[in-house]
Amino acid sequence: MAMWNVLGERPVDMCYWESFGKGWFGDAASHLELKDVTEYSADYGHLPDLSQTNPDHDICFTWNGTTSGVCVPNADWISSDRTGLTLNDATSAVFAMDIEWSKVDVTTYSWQKVLGGEGAHGMLILSPRAVERLENYTPEGRALPKIFRMVKKGKIDSALFTGATINTPSMLAVEDYVDALKWVDSVGGLPGLIARSQANLAVIEQFVDENEWISFLAEDKAIRSSTSVCLSLDMEPAEVKALVSLLEAEDVAYDIGSYRDAPPGLRIWCGATVEAEDVAAMMPWLKWAYHECKN
Repeated sequence: MAMWNVLGERPVDMCYWESFGKGWFGDAASHLELKDVTEYSADYGHLPDLSQTNPDHDICFTWNGTTSGVCVPNADWISSDRTGLTLNDATSAVFAMDIEWSKVDVTTYSWQKVLGGEGAHGMLILSPRAVERLENYTPEGRALPKIFRMVKKGKIDSALFTGATINTPSMLAVEDYVDALKWVDSVGGLPGLIARSQANLAVIEQFVDENEWISFLAEDKAIRSSTSVCLSLDMEPAEVKALVSLLEAEDVAYDIGSYRDAPPGLRIWCGATVEAEDVAAMMPWLKWAYHECKN
């Protein structure tokens, strides 16, 4: 929605290192058919050289690569004096990572990740610069469906940000989100959520240090995600699949296989709603399943 409304005024730098970011690149190049797109990409487990991006371009990136376990370590690579906009998919980062909000102009996320809510509802956060772009730039020859329209009579439709809806959401889902925010307050707010996610990651880091047959897909600790933790195993793809099935059969863990486009391995969710003791309880089972499948 945001890309369809704001991109096209100036060149765009598309940065990706996993499947969802690659999808945004495809949208920009193939569907929006933008004429001046620069691609900055890296294989799973790595980041591209983000310092090469141009502050006079619009920059699109994913703060946390959910399918690769790789996140940006900070926003230092984004210029405070940029003339372009930064568009940031923060779905698996917001509420679990320290985002420098002055460096991001368009941020999107959905409720289902760190707060464990409904996945159908997307959230949009705009900076004043992004609002200015919306009110002063109309993409030439680009038809916007009703559900994508954010401007009315040359001004941003502020009703969208004060409770009005295009399609009526589930009120139960809204109440669930309100309840989640109350829980956030009870565990120490944002710092408490970040600490909980980091504690979950620390459990797995200790386990990896103690077992040579398992490693992080993101070898560089500075770019390692604390929410979508992606792991590589000393196993053939069929063995990894058997391990995942074995853990599911024992009611230990569900859906922890790597994303379908990612290298074979494990992806363990370690967001703030997960308890560190539960992650710790899974580790002996993971070791058992590994040896069962190897033998």
